[in-house]
Amino acid sequence: MSSNPWLKKNPFMSMWLSAANSVANTARGQATRQARRNASAAAAQAGNSLFSFWTQAMGLTAKSAHRKKR
Repeated sequence: MSSNPWLKKNPFMSMWLSAANSVANTARGQATRQARRNASAAAAQAGNSLFSFWTQAMGLTAKSAHRKKR
């Protein structure tokens, strides 16, 4: 009985697939980080817009952060 050559391990294909998986995982990580940054920025902007809308609607103004020196 002879061994099937298609079932033997190929070290070059193994190295190539390992490198391809590494590149794919790096790209996926970068895309995930960018999506999280965009979502965080959108949430912050929405919060600021809501706060600004309601303070203007109620006639409130932001108080100065500076205190008088004594």
